[in-house]
Amino acid sequence: MSDLARLSVNSETIKQWSVEELVAGCVDLGVPNVALWRAPVAEYGLERTARLVRDAGLKVTSLCRGGFYTVAAPVARKAALDDNRRAIDEAAELNCPVLVLVSGGLGDGDRDLAGARQRVADALGELAPYAGERGVTLAIEPLHPMFCSDRCVVSTLAQAIDLALPFPAEQVGVVVDTYHCWWDPELNAQVQRAGATGRLALFQVADWTTPLPEGVLLGRGQLGDGHVPLREIRELVDATGHGGPVEVEIFNPGLWTRRGVEVLAEVVQRYRDHLL
Repeated sequence: MSDLARLSVNSETIKQWSVEELVAGCVDLGVPNVALWRAPVAEYGLERTARLVRDAGLKVTSLCRGGFYTVAAPVARKAALDDNRRAIDEAAELNCPVLVLVSGGLGDGDRDLAGARQRVADALGELAPYAGERGVTLAIEPLHPMFCSDRCVVSTLAQAIDLALPFPAEQVGVVVDTYHCWWDPELNAQVQRAGATGRLALFQVADWTTPLPEGVLLGRGQLGDGHVPLREIRELVDATGHGGPVEVEIFNPGLWTRRGVEVLAEVVQRYRDHLL
């Protein structure tokens, strides 16, 4: 098998490219997998995207994103859950096994963190059977604690696994993202726990570089540019028996201003240098 057999390139890594350009670029460089975001898929057309990827011989490793259902107001909560069901349907149409969930943060003035986390658990109870019927795994992604207030009240891999365990493993799993988890002193134990319980649904990679930009969301570093022991974490994940894709997801405006073909070639080389 090619040394790129497990590599998946997330569309946000080369955001300047359309879905069509991403697929063509991956075919040209022998990258067999892509990960997609809902907005560019909607722009290109869901059925059209599914056909494009299939005809190119590529696989969609994940769709991002569902979640953002920590809202408490009944009308807003219903809208969030309905949108998540649409996201599940979209993943199924793309023959994509994983829908990434970012739980959502706290509303303005809200200080009830425990209540928000309970609403995440409640939402999973409503969505998990729906996803299971459509062959899609909901993958809870814990985000670094700096995102807890505005984006994701699930801050550690341990919390994500605890939320997943009440449900069948094929319905709810977790994401191990090096950018969000590398700092965690429990990372080794929790990756092993995710593997032992069959919950390791997706492995994503990006590096951590400082100083962080204003707003912090777009601070993900190119592989090898920061402090994350990427190969060590990949080996930890592999030791659980997880042989799934290694998905490169980098939000970085510096990459988005460059030629897409140049960025993709660099991602491929950095993957070889720092993960294989």
